[in-house]
Amino acid sequence: MSFSARNVAMGSREEPKYPHQSKHTSKIYFIFILFLLIFTPRVDSSWWYIGALGARVICDNIPGLVNKQRQLCQGHPDLMQSIGEGAKEWIRECQHQFQYHRWNCSTLDRDHTVFGRVMLRSSREAAFVYAISSAGVVYAITRACSQGELKSCNCDGQKRGRSSDAEGSFDWGGCSDNINYGIKFAKAFVDAREKMMKDARALMNLHNNRCGRMAVKRFMKLECKCHGVSGSCSLRTCWLAMSDFRRTGDYLRKKYNTAVEVTMNQDGPGFKVADKNFKGNIKNELVYVENSPDYCLMDRTAGSLGTAGRVCNKSSRGTDGCEVMCCGRGYDTMRVKRVTKCECKFKWCCAVECSDCEDVVDVHTCKPHKRADWLDIT
Repeated sequence: MSFSARNVAMGSREEPKYPHQSKHTSKIYFIFILFLLIFTPRVDSSWWYIGALGARVICDNIPGLVNKQRQLCQGHPDLMQSIGEGAKEWIRECQHQFQYHRWNCSTLDRDHTVFGRVMLRSSREAAFVYAISSAGVVYAITRACSQGELKSCNCDGQKRGRSSDAEGSFDWGGCSDNINYGIKFAKAFVDAREKMMKDARALMNLHNNRCGRMAVKRFMKLECKCHGVSGSCSLRTCWLAMSDFRRTGDYLRKKYNTAVEVTMNQDGPGFKVADKNFKGNIKNELVYVENSPDYCLMDRTAGSLGTAGRVCNKSSRGTDGCEVMCCGRGYDTMRVKRVTKCECKFKWCCAVECSDCEDVVDVHTCKPHKRADWLDIT
């Protein structure tokens, strides 16, 4: 038993050596904690962190879940595992789509918000992340249903009997992906937090979440197997299957490029397009409320990591080009050795043998800003 524990057991009390200092320190600590609670910004979709938890998903330990999300988590632990695996996939897809962009969908290690403060701004980037994450949940759950990994769903049972397409009639069979179940659960889980709010950001998130869900359904495809004589397709068995997630990512990336700025509608519910000359329908378009920062410099307030040190393409005039990527600051060039497989030969039977070839290539990286104090705007 420790000295302090013995004192408690004996009924004695050890007075602080400096009582006034102890009270003063406690008061400062209390004010500091209160300051953090009041002024720490809230980044909504903490469920994104499920992907980092992996097999250790414990509903009570996921920060930021609202009651509805926690209830769904506790009632469907197997679905949470699927959502966690799906989170890794849609984050990889986001990083693929923006790998040559100043903002490259960077994630922050050991940060439950995953993307940090950059998601606080109601920008195009936030619109894309909410859409692709919602799509990722639909994709992961639907795939798990078809693979028999979930207790609450399986293949789409409504696809039965005969039907037809441009190539003729066919019988429904096999295992059609249960996309409607995936969409239903994704909507209930992902939208739960936003439905508690009534501000412009919540409406924006709900709209983009829906766009993401519908993007997956948009690329459902009919797959068939022929049963005719000698491989002819006089008899076909078909089922509906999701396309590769890359198609959804490519589609949403294009929607990012054409995203529509909106404002709160002061005369009624919802929001309205900021551009009065806009004539289209925004139902299937990504929407945003605030313009994006340029992401050129590190800015902790905006969540920008800057582009110093990023690899760029000297000969490109696109977003991956050194002029655009480096924001006019110039670039450094270094020569590096690269080892690649070459002179590959097929060896009977059944292997391919290659040699290791070494060559020297130039790698260009963006210079930091000339003024070092501009690299960390706070």
